[in-house]
Amino acid sequence: NPCYNAPAMDKLDSILWHVTKPARYTGGELNSVRKEWNATALHVVLAYPDVYEIGMSSMALPILYDVINRDRDSLAEHVFAPWVDMEAAMRQRGLPLFSLESKRPLSDFDVVGFSLSYELTFTNVLNMLDLAAIPVLAADRPDTGPLVIGGGGAAMNPEPVADFFDLFVIGEAEDILPRLLPLLREYRGRRRELCRTAASLPGVYVPAFYDVTYRTDGALERFEPNRPEATPTIQRQIVARLPPPVVAPVVPYIEIVHDHAAVEIQRGCSRGCRFCQATTLYRPVRERSHEEVIDAVGALLE
Repeated sequence: NPCYNAPAMDKLDSILWHVTKPARYTGGELNSVRKEWNATALHVVLAYPDVYEIGMSSMALPILYDVINRDRDSLAEHVFAPWVDMEAAMRQRGLPLFSLESKRPLSDFDVVGFSLSYELTFTNVLNMLDLAAIPVLAADRPDTGPLVIGGGGAAMNPEPVADFFDLFVIGEAEDILPRLLPLLREYRGRRRELCRTAASLPGVYVPAFYDVTYRTDGALERFEPNRPEATPTIQRQIVARLPPPVVAPVVPYIEIVHDHAAVEIQRGCSRGCRFCQATTLYRPVRERSHEEVIDAVGALLE
């Protein structure tokens, strides 16, 4: 099958019977999208820096996967952090971190997009980049290498990991992705030029284009652009109206943390509980109608 990377498949076959839950790494799930590599201009791998069972329970990944794959000139695949036994076997056999759909190494993709849900996964990001043979520091990456993008709830404060990402999308991505994808295609293989162009988009933060200093207590002291393309402030992106719910998500072969079909009935919450991240990050509240939720449930079950 020309969609697949045959050398990786051969090495994978020799590994899977040694590791726990091999279905974490096989791909081929119901509703997974497998486009011809050479028939698409832009190749994106959506990376979740935790194990398969947690990443497949994310509500963000199906939305991004759907938006990108609905674009006829773009391809999106998945990758998750391997468990420790799989990581050891991959390093021993020299198998770089690969996508589930085509089994291609992450270094073959134009974009590696990390969905950052919580801070404890930050070290997994670095380990995944290392497993993929992609330089961990953005400043060390060649201009022709993959663009490493961060987004999600934990990217609202990106400074702790700013040195490792080429750019961040701050806020919700549904509206900005249709504007970003054409730029990613146009400037593929020209990372620095792409960053200069994308920096003018609302919600895009390119850390290399800013000078940031801190006080001795760790508080932010100065945040200033050092290039004309960079805006003085980064505006968090908010989707005014929720897009249609995903009704054909990728269905895993194994039990995941949230082992059910999910419908996003609302984004944000008006209760304002102080312990809750979502009540702050995803305000204002946007709700779906009862009819839309019921229709989505029916479509999912079908």
